[in-house]
Amino acid sequence: MTQARYERSLLSDSPAPAYPAVHDIGLLVLRLVVGLSMAGHGTMKLFGWFGGPGLTATGKGFTMAGYPAGDAMAVIAGLSETLGGLGLALGLLTPLAGAALTGVFVNVLAVRGFDAYFPPKGIELEVVLFAAIIALTLTGPGRYAVDHHLPVLRASRPRYAVLALLAGAIVGFLVLLLKD
Repeated sequence: MTQARYERSLLSDSPAPAYPAVHDIGLLVLRLVVGLSMAGHGTMKLFGWFGGPGLTATGKGFTMAGYPAGDAMAVIAGLSETLGGLGLALGLLTPLAGAALTGVFVNVLAVRGFDAYFPPKGIELEVVLFAAIIALTLTGPGRYAVDHHLPVLRASRPRYAVLALLAGAIVGFLVLLLKD
């Protein structure tokens, strides 16, 4: 592929080149693991499932972290993680799911801090999850995804993926501005 053709393809609406089925299976595995993990974290916040704290305790945690209206922030974070994770796992509205989870991770990383990368107080797991979310948003969900069966969303649209990640980051940073 020539350099000029390659550059045009990055921002075009044309479908991605054909890949072997194993590529799509790899995307499916990654989407399921990352997406369902994020959805599980969201339900821990919202409903206290999987030994999670539930809304009241999560709201108090947000308040202690300096966010105003801790209970509302707990609902927003829980819904963003749950719906974003399910969207990612299903490959449904993948750029939107990536945007929701990007906003979450901007705040997670800011609250956790960058003092250490590795345990016990490190952020390496958060960085790996965030990188996987960014990669899945940029590559698209693959053939084994709901987006693939919706005519409007069938093709991976890099422009929408980049815009969604930027929107998620901007909203995430705006939420950080609310913090004390």
